Amino acid sequence: MKKLAFLIAALVFALPHTAQADEVEGKIVSVDEGTQSLKLDDGNTYKLPGEFDYSVISADMKVLIVFDVNGEDKLVTDIEKAE
Repeated sequence: MKKLAFLIAALVFALPHTAQADEVEGKIVSVDEGTQSLKLDDGNTYKLPGEFDYSVISADMKVLIVFDVNGEDKLVTDIEKAE
């Protein structure tokens, strides 16, 4: 049993970790439904999921975004209104 636990732990550390979750807080500068993205006042563009409800966000809204990085893309996994 100890050997199995060691093997699983070794595999977890050996596999590459490609997606890293990160978060950012800022004010929305623009929302573009055509490209399914939003831009924050930090100058970065964040891609929104395909089934996103655009009625819950708007320009000048302060938000906290949790996102994954995939190559050049910042993919939003969670978004909340910030105080």
